[in-house]
Amino acid sequence: MTIRSVIAACGAYLPSRRLTNADLEKMVETSDEWIVQRTGIRERRIAADGESTGDMAIAAARQAMERAGLKGADIDGIIVATTTPDQSFPSVAIKVQQALATKIGPVFDVQAACSGFIYALAVADNFIRAGQGKCFLVIGAEKMSSILDWDDRGTAILFGDGAGAVILQAEEGKGTVADSGVLSTHLCANGNLKDILYTSGGTSTTQDSGVIIMDGKEVFRYAVQYMADIVSDVLAFNKIDAGQIDWLVPHQANIRIIEGAARKLNLGMDRVVVTVERHGNTSAASIPLALEEAVSAGKIKKGDLLLMEALGAGLTWGAALVRF
Repeated sequence: MTIRSVIAACGAYLPSRRLTNADLEKMVETSDEWIVQRTGIRERRIAADGESTGDMAIAAARQAMERAGLKGADIDGIIVATTTPDQSFPSVAIKVQQALATKIGPVFDVQAACSGFIYALAVADNFIRAGQGKCFLVIGAEKMSSILDWDDRGTAILFGDGAGAVILQAEEGKGTVADSGVLSTHLCANGNLKDILYTSGGTSTTQDSGVIIMDGKEVFRYAVQYMADIVSDVLAFNKIDAGQIDWLVPHQANIRIIEGAARKLNLGMDRVVVTVERHGNTSAASIPLALEEAVSAGKIKKGDLLLMEALGAGLTWGAALVRF
């Protein structure tokens, strides 16, 4: 038998404030038509004053635990993917552990920018496969509004805030693609491209977080290439064809990148989870937020085969094949 990491429940949190393209027209030189045409985004959520990444992570985690019928004592470990932590230390995951009174165990953050949730999912899956825990809380949480230059129309229009969470639990499978749970994860990075998407600051350089700097054309070019490559890797590794994928759950950065990934799989857009129109790019939170929305809406059902994929600063990118 093979140990699999099965998604037992999902949770999500979105701030109440909506920042629409019409609002942005009053803040920076842009237009609703320009934003929608290039990105597909119409609005995004912005955290309230005093509302932190940790607060949002805790809310999403609490909902996932309630839905799974779990208490803090049932959780063996917590991994939070974030690029906007509340503090340099302790980690956001530690704050979640304290708030939810979970077990003493592995509790930490991972930082792979927009790819962070896939990285965190892979780490938790490997803990479970190795027998180092049976139940992990995996969270993607971001307050991207805190690192934006609101005068830069190239980045201010793109990002939003929020958090999503999943509960991974160990179950036995047969070791085939018919199993439930995480079937494979694929992680990549190319540090030679670190200067096309980065922040202008950091604790050891400027003593502040800085703001996002992005070469949008180059990021788009590599996103299209790398997402196509990793789709091929996933299909080849699992010895399946694209027709077996029920749902694509992509990172919500840009509708054109999402449409390109769907074409690679010959999937109609009715089989792609799309939230970018209403959420914007929530970085590491975007995939778990999209997953939770599709599950809650009854679109994704038990037994469906999901392909999750993301690309972020680094450049980092990754994918996971999961039978829900």
